[in-house]
Formats: sequence, structure tokens, C-alpha cells
Amino acid sequence: MKVLTVVGARPQFIKAAPVSRVIRERAQEVLVHTGQHYDKSMSDVFFEELHIPVPEYHLHVGSKSHGAQTGEMLAKVEEVIVKEKPDCVLVYGDTNSTLAGALAASKLHIPVAHVEAGLRSFNRRMPEEINRVLTDHVSEWLFCPTQTAVNHLRTEGITKGVHLTGDVMLDAVRYNSRLADEKSTILSDLGLEAGSYVLITLHRAENTDDPARLSQIIGAINELPVPAVLPLHPRTKGKLAPLGLEITNPNVKLIEPIGYLDMLQLEVNAKKILTDSGGVQKEAFFAKVPCITMRDETEWTETVELGTNVLVGADQTRILEAVNGFEVDFSQVHEVFGDGRAAEKIMDQLQKDLGK
Repeated sequence: MKVLTVVGARPQFIKAAPVSRVIRERAQEVLVHTGQHYDKSMSDVFFEELHIPVPEYHLHVGSKSHGAQTGEMLAKVEEVIVKEKPDCVLVYGDTNSTLAGALAASKLHIPVAHVEAGLRSFNRRMPEEINRVLTDHVSEWLFCPTQTAVNHLRTEGITKGVHLTGDVMLDAVRYNSRLADEKSTILSDLGLEAGSYVLITLHRAENTDDPARLSQIIGAINELPVPAVLPLHPRTKGKLAPLGLEITNPNVKLIEPIGYLDMLQLEVNAKKILTDSGGVQKEAFFAKVPCITMRDETEWTETVELGTNVLVGADQTRILEAVNGFEVDFSQVHEVFGDGRAAEKIMDQLQKDLGK
């Protein structure tokens, strides 16, 4: 069996690592990197740390407008599919790389497997929402991380090929936490004490591309009364100066983007996590750290319902109130993201259905 896997962005590298390990134990994988994240700190370091094989194809598409980027990826992925003739194309999540891979495959009548299917924010202004909805509707296999995702698909009339596997990010966290403990020195490097700081991530286009929202968030960061660390995403960094915004709070350590093992260490040892990332919301849940999400909605509604995550939008006052007051008793929280064997379940299903 030949599986062609399309990845392009940091969260996809993390998700692909445990699945690729299982695929390569049992079958042939052709790994295609679109180049959506091309900066070394956002790309190469993840392949090195997570022991992901070097991609057989690197498409070098890079940063462009959504239409131009997706279109170029689609054309280049199509060429690879025609050459490799895979039994299926595997895509992850909700990026432009996801949609391009799914569309290229479906137009060539190659079945698509979508890992992390069924997520919905119900905000069609988010490019990620458009990508995930369209990908789900052209996929043969829809591998869902939670029952909520299964329910969303059923509401849209999608019931065939839907499989509840659990979340591959839980596979990744469990596999890599031990490596992070052994190899990461990020806490001592930054002079941080476990449980004493807030970890911040900020990169969503809905925040970085909206001057009013970004201004509110930076205002809150500049008033944080506790130690904090912020690995600054290249997109966010590029937006600040043109808007006259600057992070001036001496409590906040601004650092360059970091690798996954360092990120895991920062998450596990944080007092609280302040983020607009979908993946970090889940990693906070796995790490048993209270999460404050700077968005108006989330795909990971389970974390909000269980009380481990609070939505504060881009409101400066609400952000600061949550940093000061939001607490969670994780002893009362049950697991909703599976058993850490999602990658095996995905491969089991593909082999069963393809008869290989």
C-alpha cells in the first residue's frame, strides 16, 4: 500500500509524526511538504526533533495570498500524485495545504483520508473553517478526534467513512513528553521556574490581521502582572511595527519560535497558557494547565465544556481577569481525546478498506 501524505505547517508536522511511524512500519509512505511553513524555526526543526523522514518532495510554495498559495499547491501536488499513483492521499487539519492536497486527489479520483475531520468553529470568516469543511466533503475517510466531531459531520449529512479514532496529538504528546524531559533545557535557559509563568502564543490571522483585536491583545500583554514567555510567531512580529504596537512589559520574555520539545516543556510547566492556537488548547488540556483562549469561539468545545479552557476573545479586560482569576481542578476532568492510539487505528482502517 502506498500512502501519499501532504503536510505544510507546524501543527501538521506534529500530527504526522506518530502516523508516519505506523505507516512506515506497515506500508510505503511518500511525504510531500508544500512549504507553507518554510522558516527553519517553523519547519526544519520539527522534522529533526520528531524524527520525521525527510520529505520525498518539497514544493517550496511559501507565503502568498490564500488563493495564490492554495492554487500553486494544488497544481504541484497534482503533479506528484500523477507521478506516484498512491492508493490514497492523507491530509491533516485545516490549512491551505490540507485543502490543496484534498482537492488535487479528489479530482484525480484518488481517495482522501482526512485526519482531524469534523471540527467546526462555525465562523466562516476563518480560512481554516472553509478549508476543513471543504476537505471533509471530498474525503473518503474522516478520522475524528472526538464524538463532537462525529456529531458535526452527521449534522451535515456525512455518515459514510466516519471513524472515531481519538486525537493523534495525544499520541504525539505521549511519545514526545519523555524526549522533552530528557533533552529540553528551555526552563533553565530562560531562567524560568516551573509553575511560575504564563506561556503565550499569538498567531491566528483573525487576531494578527485585525488592528483593533491585535491592539487589545498587546495591551493586555503589556499589563500582565506575572512572568510570561512569548515565542513570537513571524506573522505576528511583522504586524506589530506597522501598527505602532510594541511589547514593552518587562515581565514578558520575547523569544524566537521554538521546537516542539521545548514547547512541550514550556506548556507542561506553565502556570497558565494564553493562546489563540487550536493545537495549544489541546496540549494545555493534556498537560493539565488552565488555558485562556483569545478567540470568540473554538473547535475544541469539549475543553470549554469541561471547564479547562475559557474564551476571552480579544478583550483586554477579560484577558487580564482570566490571567488573574481562572483556575481549574483537573482531578475532576475526564479524558475525551481517546487513548493515545489514534495512529494505529487510522492505519488499521486504511489497510482494512484498501485490502492491503
